[in-house]
Amino acid sequence: MNTRNIGGIYEEKSVNYLKQNGFQIISQNYRCKVGEIDIIAIKENILRFIEVKYRKNDLYGTPMEAVHQKKQKKIMKAASCFLIENQQFQNMQCSFDVMSVTDNKIEYIFNCFGAI
Repeated sequence: MNTRNIGGIYEEKSVNYLKQNGFQIISQNYRCKVGEIDIIAIKENILRFIEVKYRKNDLYGTPMEAVHQKKQKKIMKAASCFLIENQQFQNMQCSFDVMSVTDNKIEYIFNCFGAI
């Protein structure tokens, strides 16, 4: 299986985890000319832009370490595009979160970078 297929499996597991924990999924794999966002969801009246990162082990770093500064900037630019296209969300508080996924656990990290 290639990395895109593996990523899709763990994104689906993440979506299920989020739904089970009271998140309303707005979009999956949102794409625009400046980047993409894995999951956009709402919980507690906060619009959450969520990056999903999977690692089989920590040999090449943790999932969170894979969300480096360049990746964060792309996500924030894509979030700006999303808000321009979806004006009904423009006045909501936003959060940039990470789903850190390994073979044996999912960890949700709230508000771990940036601001619009």
